Amino acid sequence: MADVEEPLVAQVIEGIGNVKGHEIAVLDLRKIVQSVANYFVVCTGDSPVQVNAISESIQHEIEKNSGEMPVHVEGKQNRQWIILDYTDVVVHIFLKEWRTFYKLEELWGDAEIRQYED
Repeated sequence: MADVEEPLVAQVIEGIGNVKGHEIAVLDLRKIVQSVANYFVVCTGDSPVQVNAISESIQHEIEKNSGEMPVHVEGKQNRQWIILDYTDVVVHIFLKEWRTFYKLEELWGDAEIRQYED
């Protein structure tokens, strides 16, 4: 699935795990016409500090392994949700209440979704 086919996704998952992010879901959007990326990776942090730590860990992991930097980062000021855009892979890091509010897995219901155990 996604983590095998896309090395960047595996690096994102590693970065999330390094700081105990949880409820990881990988949405494979490649078969969806007009999708904005090939993959969404969604995860949950338990506090604004952890949401920020997850984003930092992901960026560190990807830069260390691939030398890539996100083309866009959103939400760093409020740390309620942070988006890291790596063009083909977009990472969404949420506090629980914001993940429930946005419901990305439902919004992209046609995507193949792989859940990772905590």
